[in-house]
Amino acid sequence: MRAGTVISLASVLDIDAGHRRRVLYRGFVSEIFVPYMDPEEEWYFHTFLDAGGYGLGVSASSLQRGADCPAGNAVYFDGYYSDPDGRPVKAEDVICVFERYSGDIAWRHTGIAEQEVRPDVTLVVRMVATIGNYDYILDWEFKTSGTIKCVVSLTGILVMKATSYTRVEQIREDAHGTLVAENTVGVYHDHFITYHLDIDVDGTRNSFVKKTITPVRNTGNPATGGADTPRKSYWTVRREVVETEVDGQAKLNGALPVELLFINPGKKTNVGNEVGYRLVPAGATAASLLADDDYPQRRASYAKKQVWVTPYNKSEKWVPGLYAEQSTGDDNLAAWSRSNRRIMDEDIVLWYTVGLHHIPYQEDFPVMPTVSGAFELRPSNFFDRNPLLRTRPPPRNGYSPNCSCNVGSG
Repeated sequence: MRAGTVISLASVLDIDAGHRRRVLYRGFVSEIFVPYMDPEEEWYFHTFLDAGGYGLGVSASSLQRGADCPAGNAVYFDGYYSDPDGRPVKAEDVICVFERYSGDIAWRHTGIAEQEVRPDVTLVVRMVATIGNYDYILDWEFKTSGTIKCVVSLTGILVMKATSYTRVEQIREDAHGTLVAENTVGVYHDHFITYHLDIDVDGTRNSFVKKTITPVRNTGNPATGGADTPRKSYWTVRREVVETEVDGQAKLNGALPVELLFINPGKKTNVGNEVGYRLVPAGATAASLLADDDYPQRRASYAKKQVWVTPYNKSEKWVPGLYAEQSTGDDNLAAWSRSNRRIMDEDIVLWYTVGLHHIPYQEDFPVMPTVSGAFELRPSNFFDRNPLLRTRPPPRNGYSPNCSCNVGSG
């Protein structure tokens, strides 16, 4: 079990269409790359590929009922992995599934004389992989809006370095970390969690679209998109359907905002938009800062960009290559993509990396509070209208659950 929890055949029920529609054929964590930033003799080799070196499934922790998952409504499942002789080994209670009622709002609006609110309800699939000192909480969240959200949360214990320093004023050189306690340095490091997502939006023939939000000066001429008004500027969207995988790479936090979509050009909504899902980063968008010729960076050269899109190939599952511990960078995602294969109107795979630069602080010692990063696959012209419109409103004290409340009433 190198990947841990694998989500297969994820689909959403389109009530208006009267059937289920495919979104994701398969999704899993392909690798967790953790390089430490101390170049000294005892530390320089601390650059881990956790999935390839240890395995996320075999590192899955049994979940503590009522603590790792809600006490009232969680269901637990066992997992299996192979021992060195190929025999199945049972791991008890390593996955839980539950509905989350967090108090978040799915949608709301207050009109002149009425108010409508719908609470957000999420189905969560959770596992925890404990790899050495870190615990990774890996959540797949399925929302009634059709959104699929992936959340990775980090906790556990920092890797510490012994030092003679007892106070910060004594430090005269780069300690490569933070003095978190007397004689104890928490070393700087990164976490890059890369997901393999075989996208199937309403079928296997999909395309990758970049929408760049571009500022425009108002020319005053309607022929060039302007208007004869006092407005001096506005922004518009420049749309590019990506043809090959080299152009399918993207580094977030660029000069101009970009929306990244996966569309099915053969399927359209009732007004003619191509059905699709878009990638929505939700924090933790760090990229690697290591030099390209540094050995750990060669093994994980994909970590310089958060987004890669490739055509499906059954042999391309593990982002650093099949043999991660022996990798020299010639069998990884960056190497595969150099062939620049076609990704337009093809069966395509999204590789997305959640990235965190971790500067330790004293609050991280001795046990680190949870920190999270996430991203969403969100419907974008996939439905003809908001799929939550059929959701029943919650009961209100003194009112029928099927009626809007009157703002002016007592």
